[in-house]
Amino acid sequence: MRRPFLLGLLALPLLAGCAMPGGEASQAPVHVVFFTEDSAALDEAAQAVVADAARKAQADASLPVRVMGFADPDGGRAYNRALSAARAERVAGALREQGVPAARISVAPRGPVPFEMMPLESRRVEIVLGGQAPAR
Repeated sequence: MRRPFLLGLLALPLLAGCAMPGGEASQAPVHVVFFTEDSAALDEAAQAVVADAARKAQADASLPVRVMGFADPDGGRAYNRALSAARAERVAGALREQGVPAARISVAPRGPVPFEMMPLESRRVEIVLGGQAPAR
């Protein structure tokens, strides 16, 4: 199933203002990459989101880049933790391929998250530009 590129663009403003872990509202730009069920493959829409994030990250070399992977709760906790890690690593690799230095990128698989109304929201990677420095 292919999601239109528009879906990613519509979700970006919604997720950019969401509360981040720790309770504070995010002021950092957030790019959201969506995946199909049980997949870590980057389709054309996902590649476009990653390319945009890479351009913005390269425009300001002081910004750390956080890549957080999510999965839906179906299929078991261990499976979805691995899937969210694979998705996050795939996006981080694509950012590196587009010239973002690895030292600026931190990867955090968040694992399964519940979904009530929008299962697609669980199958995502968030690229956050700015905020906390990458953990090493």
